[in-house]
Amino acid sequence: MTDPIHPADLTDPAAQAVPAAQAVPAEPAAPAEPDEDRRAHVAPLVSSLLTLPLTVLSMLFASLSPMACDSCTSEAARAFDASFDLAWSVFRVGTAGVLALLVWCWALPRRRAYADRRLAIALAAPVLALLNTVVFWLLLDVA
Repeated sequence: MTDPIHPADLTDPAAQAVPAAQAVPAEPAAPAEPDEDRRAHVAPLVSSLLTLPLTVLSMLFASLSPMACDSCTSEAARAFDASFDLAWSVFRVGTAGVLALLVWCWALPRRRAYADRRLAIALAAPVLALLNTVVFWLLLDVA
């Protein structure tokens, strides 16, 4: 048997509250989207851990390379300076490309549809860093 509703209870807000047993259950937390890639951070992280130290070391050696021609004759020094100016400009552009690849790799959406692209860019960053260093040394004219 249910308790009859008293008219005074209709004006009391506490009496109008729904008992806990009759409360509507809260919706469960939304599950992760099925297209979300939970391991999307692995390739950019490994790429960053390889590429950044490699780029810093190559920048260090490239910036120290003018000392290779300290004992050169004046003609050899002029040839080295001309080749260094070109090589340094190419090296800076290549380094900017390496950093752009890393940013691009991290900025891709965390969806499975981008997993192959993310992996390719993550692999391209350290390869470009190595290629950048090799091109720099090949452009130098060390006699």
